[in-house]
Amino acid sequence: MTNPILNIEDIAFSDFGHGHEEPGMGKANEKYAARLGSVSTMIGARDLGYNVCIIKPKSAAFPFHAHAAIEEMFFILEGVGELRLGDKRYPVRKGDFIACPTGDKETAHQISNTSETDNLTMIAVSTMRYPEVCQYPDSGKVLTIARFETPEGERKVLRRMVMEDTNVGYWEGE
Repeated sequence: MTNPILNIEDIAFSDFGHGHEEPGMGKANEKYAARLGSVSTMIGARDLGYNVCIIKPKSAAFPFHAHAAIEEMFFILEGVGELRLGDKRYPVRKGDFIACPTGDKETAHQISNTSETDNLTMIAVSTMRYPEVCQYPDSGKVLTIARFETPEGERKVLRRMVMEDTNVGYWEGE
């Protein structure tokens, strides 16, 4: 059995952004600069995803996006920033809880660090509902993700990012 306890000091962080290339995601640009530390897999979580995200000054971790299946909650541990939610913006600071429910462009969200010098550190909790579809209103992209297990027990992920205006007919190419 996995140890159900993990101290924040023992989390392994990895870079995300600043030209860092993530498999299946491509290269990030300089306005996205964060360090991500996975928690859920380390403590044996099954239905919720947890991570700690440290956002560098004047950056965001992820582009503005909306989830169709996954709901997210964030808790700000340190720093100051801004929540962009739909067409509104809200200041955030240490001690704030943030709800990002499922939906479309109305619930699209992004958390940015507005500080010139300090990191914004937050805990992210999400439901792990798949298949998932994410919309990216600023760029017009759509991401689909399906996680499944083969008959042999191998876990696989199917991930596709497309432009939302690239619809094809059901029978096209068949």
